[in-house]
Amino acid sequence: MLGLSEVASRIVQSTIRTMSVECEKVGGVNLAQGVCDTEVPAVVRQAAEDAIEAGYNQYTRADGITPLRNAIAKKLQRQNSITADPESEILVTSGVTGGFDSACRALLNPGDEVVLFEPYYGYHYATLVGQYCKPVLVSLDPPDYPLVADRLAAAITSKTRGIVVNTPANPSGKVFSVAELEQVAVIARHHDLFLFTDEIYEHFVYDGERHISPASLPGISDRTITISGFSKVFSITGWRVGFLHASAQWIPAVSYFHDLTYVCAPSAFQHGAAAGLEQLPGSFYAELIQDYQIKREMICAALRVAGLEPSVPAGAYYVLADASVVPGGDSVEKAMNLLRTTGVASVPGDAFFQGGRGDHLLRFCFAKTNDDLANACERLAGWRRSAGIQHP
Repeated sequence: MLGLSEVASRIVQSTIRTMSVECEKVGGVNLAQGVCDTEVPAVVRQAAEDAIEAGYNQYTRADGITPLRNAIAKKLQRQNSITADPESEILVTSGVTGGFDSACRALLNPGDEVVLFEPYYGYHYATLVGQYCKPVLVSLDPPDYPLVADRLAAAITSKTRGIVVNTPANPSGKVFSVAELEQVAVIARHHDLFLFTDEIYEHFVYDGERHISPASLPGISDRTITISGFSKVFSITGWRVGFLHASAQWIPAVSYFHDLTYVCAPSAFQHGAAAGLEQLPGSFYAELIQDYQIKREMICAALRVAGLEPSVPAGAYYVLADASVVPGGDSVEKAMNLLRTTGVASVPGDAFFQGGRGDHLLRFCFAKTNDDLANACERLAGWRRSAGIQHP
């Protein structure tokens, strides 16, 4: 009999995508999906355009163009304190999503358990499920989401094969400290586990926080799969260009599966990313943090006025807010009610938690142009008054 696969029968479309579609229907302001509407740096855009005109429109080698791999190696040394061989330890990927998917296919087996910290990014969870692995959740508690090492240790079994660390984290904005990463590293070494890192928000850190790449810590680089990219920092989420760094013993297998699914990241866009890494000065990243810290304060202030108390993020560009005051039996109903009454789209907290633990939460993205963000903040700030809900 014809039918869906065992895995496909258990999955549903990401609510992040769903809310973006619903927002488009009402012509609202989309603070749901992290599409990053801000301006693409001119040098990045121009280099991609020049590459198209120069005829760089065909497949690249499986691991990416040489100028980009060389630029990534320099960036890793300069910004992450990671030494990488661009010929054997770097793979250009179709975004972080493509890198994580390919790494999981190359390094995990059906039935393997992989630890995720909750709240988690839904694509991490779904990727593991889609490859017949079992995500094992270790909860982190708001508002600061500190790592509780005993919880992590208790989650490890004979079937555990890896740990996923997303820092800065989506959706919480948590930035893992050196001490926390060292605790994770000790457990990974002791139990002989892979450490998969998603560092796509590495440049979005606030209040003097500092991003630390786990692979820069002593004795952990050989088992760490570092994944990051350019979607967020260069505002090119639709270009699908990222990178993966790992030991040379893992790269060939990861590259094989990336080639099998994605063939390669778009050629001309790789040239754009390389130009950004090579030509943008350090001041670009400093100004980025300043601009986004202002955006963070804008959205958090509007949420407080609306009665949706935010957990102020230390990094990334999302805010989890307590939406208990919004009508609805769960976070999906709350998100839809807020969209209908304000025209502002958010993501239901259930996208990041299991067991109903996200029922009272909504996630808001502030990677928007100043005009769009101001519009959304005005709508949110006026919502409670227009809804007739009294302040406690």
